[in-house]
Amino acid sequence: MLIHPLPNPIAIALGPVQIHWYGLMYVLAFGLFIALGRLRIRQPHIAKLNWRNEDLDDMLFYGMLGVVVGGRLGEVLFYRPAFFFANPLEIFAVWHGGMSFHGGFLGVMLAMALWARKAGRNLFDVYDFIAPMVPLGYAAGRIGNFINAELPGRIADASLPWAMIWPNVDQLPRHPSPLYQALVDGVLVFVILWLYARKQRPRMAVGAMFTLLYGCARFFTEYFRTPDYEVGFAGVTISSGQMLSLPMIVAGIAMLLLAYKFKTAGGAPLSAQR
Repeated sequence: MLIHPLPNPIAIALGPVQIHWYGLMYVLAFGLFIALGRLRIRQPHIAKLNWRNEDLDDMLFYGMLGVVVGGRLGEVLFYRPAFFFANPLEIFAVWHGGMSFHGGFLGVMLAMALWARKAGRNLFDVYDFIAPMVPLGYAAGRIGNFINAELPGRIADASLPWAMIWPNVDQLPRHPSPLYQALVDGVLVFVILWLYARKQRPRMAVGAMFTLLYGCARFFTEYFRTPDYEVGFAGVTISSGQMLSLPMIVAGIAMLLLAYKFKTAGGAPLSAQR
């Protein structure tokens, strides 16, 4: 039986200054965004849209604000409102973990809408450009959750080779759900989306594919994660994460249908169009 190692969440301590592994995973996520973005800019169908490295740096700043603010507010409002309203200062203690992807997703969408308006870009071109750079950053965040011993899985059969005891929870074998989500919601979605986005697609299709793939992947992996809470839907009990993923699945399908119906190619910056 595997046992969660419960590593020290503090990676580096220099006197009163403490650097947490969870924070380092976010640094890794932002670094991956830049590295993958530089690769994406070199793809012929992306290069002709006049994307520049400077755009990446600018979008990263907006995206960081969207991820942190949206992710934390999502955690507060979607998952643990009673705890945070009783302990308001904990809202700012992001190094303790607790970031909602769905909240971060909405935060990044809003941040990119602001950047697109500032840069004179079509909003859906921006979403299509950044979508393939997101999943690996998400995977890094889930590794941070695992290091913090957060999000334990549901109870598993003891015969499962990778069933794991989480000593901070109980002595029962559980699914290592943060690792499942890092691999499926993160790495697998990245591979599929990166391959799909290597060719010219209709405007909005790549962003729609990410929305659909992540929604489906998250709905699946939630079956192995101890739910924050569960709700009844049409006579079926689903977890909070599944409930929040359903709109993504519906929106992804609708956006894909629209993208392929109109088949509008991504364009250059609005200021360069005639």
